[in-house]
Amino acid sequence: MTEAHTRSIFKALSWRIFATLTTMIIVFIFTRQWVLSLSVGVLEVTSKLILYYFHERIWNRITWGKKNLPVNFNDQF
Repeated sequence: MTEAHTRSIFKALSWRIFATLTTMIIVFIFTRQWVLSLSVGVLEVTSKLILYYFHERIWNRITWGKKNLPVNFNDQF
């Protein structure tokens, strides 16, 4: 059994929402300021998306652990 791409996308989005809400709640517990909590949440989700993109691009250039698989042209169509 394999996971559909849409399921993976929804899992990633639900995790990102959960993680950001956790950050916002922690900030609120320490500061009791909703505006600051929301600001940190927006900054956190934006910065992590950007950093993750660059992280992926760097790892894409690293050949360690990658294998060349034979291409079967019938599988592409």
